[in-house]
Amino acid sequence: MNPTIDTFWTAYLNSLPEGTPLPQKGYEAWGFGRTPELASRLGALVVQGTKTATTSLFWCYEAENEPLPEPGDLSLIIDGDGEPLCIIETTEVVVKPFNEVDADFAWDEGEGDRSLAYWREVHWEVFAEDCADLGREPIETMLVVCERFRKLYPSTTPPAHG
Repeated sequence: MNPTIDTFWTAYLNSLPEGTPLPQKGYEAWGFGRTPELASRLGALVVQGTKTATTSLFWCYEAENEPLPEPGDLSLIIDGDGEPLCIIETTEVVVKPFNEVDADFAWDEGEGDRSLAYWREVHWEVFAEDCADLGREPIETMLVVCERFRKLYPSTTPPAHG
């Protein structure tokens, strides 16, 4: 484990108001997307508060026998270099067909022009790659895991470096 991640998690715990119960489940450290560049770019959107949702292919959870995220789950988001960016808490998880994801959810994902058309185009490409890895064909009704979250730490956006 990256010691910077442990230090970041400890700083988060130390930032909690006195008397706040400590998280019982701990956290998972991960980055968004399939590439380091994407992890950094999407992670920055979370830090800025623009990205408050993410979508994954349900078949990936199934194939890896992984539990779905649940409200209350904590995640330490890392950039493409594995460095900590922020801590988020899952607030909502809904499993639905790809073609039923709506414009509000696409907006909350915070990517591109934030339109449903952009969301569908980009996510179709990503999920098609996931499907290829799983030996499946992407279809409009494939199930996706729509997760909303809120940034817990740091509570403010750091100043931009000029």
